[in-house]
Amino acid sequence: MAPLPEKRHAAYELAGVCLLLIVLSLQLFLSVRRESQTWDEGDHIFAGYRMWTHGDYGLNPEHPPLLKLLATTPLLSMQLKTPTLEERFFKEDAFLRGKEFLYQNDADKILARTRTAAAVLALLTALVVFFATKEMFGRGAAFIALTLLVFDPNLLAHGALITNDVGFACFMLLSVYLFYRFVKAPSAMRLFMVGVSVGLTLAVKHTGVLILPVLFLLAVCEIIRVNNRRRHALKTLGSFVLIILIGWVVLWSFYKFRYDARPNGLQLNPPLAEYVKRLQPHEAWPITTMARLRLLPESYLYGMADIKLTANYYTSYVLGKVYAHSVWFYFPITFLIKSTVGFLALLLLSLIVIGMRRLSWGREILFLLVPPLVYLIVALTVGMNIGVRHVLIVYVFLYVIVGGAAWAIIETKRKWMYAVAVLLLLHMASSLNTYPNYIAYGNELWGGSSQTHKHLTDSNADWGEQLKSVKQYLDHRGVKECWFVYFAAGVAEPSYYGIPCKPLPTVNTLWLNLPIEVPKSINGPVLISASNLSGFEFGPGPLDPYGQFRLLTPTAVIDRGVFVFDGTFELPLAAAIRKGQ
Repeated sequence: MAPLPEKRHAAYELAGVCLLLIVLSLQLFLSVRRESQTWDEGDHIFAGYRMWTHGDYGLNPEHPPLLKLLATTPLLSMQLKTPTLEERFFKEDAFLRGKEFLYQNDADKILARTRTAAAVLALLTALVVFFATKEMFGRGAAFIALTLLVFDPNLLAHGALITNDVGFACFMLLSVYLFYRFVKAPSAMRLFMVGVSVGLTLAVKHTGVLILPVLFLLAVCEIIRVNNRRRHALKTLGSFVLIILIGWVVLWSFYKFRYDARPNGLQLNPPLAEYVKRLQPHEAWPITTMARLRLLPESYLYGMADIKLTANYYTSYVLGKVYAHSVWFYFPITFLIKSTVGFLALLLLSLIVIGMRRLSWGREILFLLVPPLVYLIVALTVGMNIGVRHVLIVYVFLYVIVGGAAWAIIETKRKWMYAVAVLLLLHMASSLNTYPNYIAYGNELWGGSSQTHKHLTDSNADWGEQLKSVKQYLDHRGVKECWFVYFAAGVAEPSYYGIPCKPLPTVNTLWLNLPIEVPKSINGPVLISASNLSGFEFGPGPLDPYGQFRLLTPTAVIDRGVFVFDGTFELPLAAAIRKGQ
């Protein structure tokens, strides 16, 4: 009869996990179905479809294939019209043809299918967080960690989008967790599983290469912990090498073990050898060497070069100020704004618990702290200051730590259960309060989600996803003529939803060489995306053709991301913008 209580606990555990996964699924589904295409999704979807149907890895090489292949699998049974490539600069071709691919077919149906497939990785992330926390700290800790994740507004914002950030967080945590299990009880099967997970990490995002130094540092920590260091060191380092080799093979498998990025003699535009010349010599040398030896697929190497080149051109926008370059404090401030107050309080409590040695400074803490620290060091210096989504990996590791620390203090004094419960409820309430516009989430200490655009921009506040709501607003007002400064102009299509607004030029339309004629004076309503209203793309002051609107009170704000202004406005700078300028 003794096993019955444990069976009952197992049944309750299964029911609890299933319930939380259902809650996560519903939040993802109900929020994302209201959203039109975000900035990158058309590009990713078309690139993934080309991979399946043509074996073409030359579109969107700046991201490895895994997520794109997963997301576009449901499209293979559809009869879709596909645009003809123009063989122009690879980014222009990918974005413009991606736009055509979506909107000459049933865009909403394509988005629904691909987003549903992508959301699988959000659910997998939840399971990895739960089981990793349970094995390290127990069942109670696991439910705390899982609850934090299920109501994380940042994961809810990006968990069902065709982007790589949730997948990267998932496979990075999975790789570390599987390595943790391997070092505890080594076996050939566990080593193989770590290797496969490392390969998936490499195949989902280029920053996945950081899994290699992370596991190396963790291996060194394991060597130091063991008394018989020489023999253990050889075994551990040998296992690490085998893990890298397995991961390398898995990565190649996503490119069908083919070096050439494009099939049938098609070439990248520009070719890899030419593209890397734009890098500094010390940046180009590793890529050209690996290309010469064919150690990695051409598309993967091309993406590595592109990421570095792109980072050099990004501006930063934080706390209402535009910077011409990356700033080291971007992610710390973004983290404080985009995290719920309940989670920040639990994190502070967890640091105190760890500092007081209530949670053992053992193997578990090292495995949970080393990966996010390594990633943060890189993130603070790499120059990609465009969204908290780039540090979602930090959140998933912290949720495991917070779950463990919170449960440890509850076990010390049961009264702490009430404090932890209150903070969890605060976390949940803050997240639910921003439903369904999770992208714009900002916590109450910074004015809430309606004020996020004043502090941050791009995928932190507005990613061009509001077209369905814009259409509803214009129909309600009976607007037949309007102007639209749209963040995703050129890569998404407002007219698909029947939006009657004429476009106003943006940095996007200039980059894509889209001709837009604008009179010097226009009559509203004028709609402006939050990211354009911030001025971070054109630059501060007189460089921004729409700077005057920041001084005005909008008539309405649509989904916290599109601002409406009525009146007559002089736009000499916008009128002066012409094709090719």
